[in-house]
Amino acid sequence: MAFASFDRKSSSAPVSEINMVPLIDVMLVLLVIFIVTAPLLTHAVKLDLPKASSQVNELKPDKIEFAIDGAGVRFWNGETVTREEAAQRFADAGQKQPQPEVHLRADQAVAYRYVAETLADASKAGLSKVGFVSEPDAR
Repeated sequence: MAFASFDRKSSSAPVSEINMVPLIDVMLVLLVIFIVTAPLLTHAVKLDLPKASSQVNELKPDKIEFAIDGAGVRFWNGETVTREEAAQRFADAGQKQPQPEVHLRADQAVAYRYVAETLADASKAGLSKVGFVSEPDAR
């Protein structure tokens, strides 16, 4: 390696080689830093993390099976109720989140007044998902 001298009398030509000593010093300092810090990076804390799913957790709303027979008797999930009891239960169900679906079965011989009253009570309670259940035609 060539080292430049301060004596300009002996040679006036510039030195054309790169001085490698500072580069080697920096490289050795970096090597020591990496040797010291490498064991710290491999040390990990064991954790029991919860498992998560990327699927949407969709809550299925409850359903209310409401039936009216030919005599106008009302049934809430198979249990006989009066109109006032049904209205109170509709009000309670209207407060739930998500709101339940009302599946309304009405006998073909029932007066429409009973169906209209049931729909009005459900609407007053804020229930908007009302479906009419019927039997398929046997033709």
